[in-house]
Amino acid sequence: MRSGRHLPAELRHPLFVAGVVTYLLLILYKTGSPLVAGWPQPPVLLRAHLADALALPLLLTLELWGLRRFYFRQPAFVLPRSWIFSSWLAFSLWFEWLLPRFDARATADWRDVLAYALGGLVFARWMNRPASRAIQPEGPL
Repeated sequence: MRSGRHLPAELRHPLFVAGVVTYLLLILYKTGSPLVAGWPQPPVLLRAHLADALALPLLLTLELWGLRRFYFRQPAFVLPRSWIFSSWLAFSLWFEWLLPRFDARATADWRDVLAYALGGLVFARWMNRPASRAIQPEGPL
């Protein structure tokens, strides 16, 4: 990054940064990485559902950033609640109803649906806010 440039405000949001770090740690645990060898294992319920709770806040933040930067070009744009609800519904139907019918590795779990809902509520309440400064194009796409 050149001097004077930094990550957009959406990608520097403390909940987004904490979510990315947590998600990466969950991947390290799941893959049995030596980087986390010897670290205490998180409780089973946390390992099973935390990634699902993080999914919507992380993906909706990236969507919000992309729409502000490339489509609407308005820093005040926020995702309508109907879009957040639609994202929750799509995730729930796809990952907890449709995919388990066609992929033996996928399992349907109503607690994952609740985890997606919790993530959507966290995004709607604390992360889906107008940007504090104008979004300036950074050059050619």
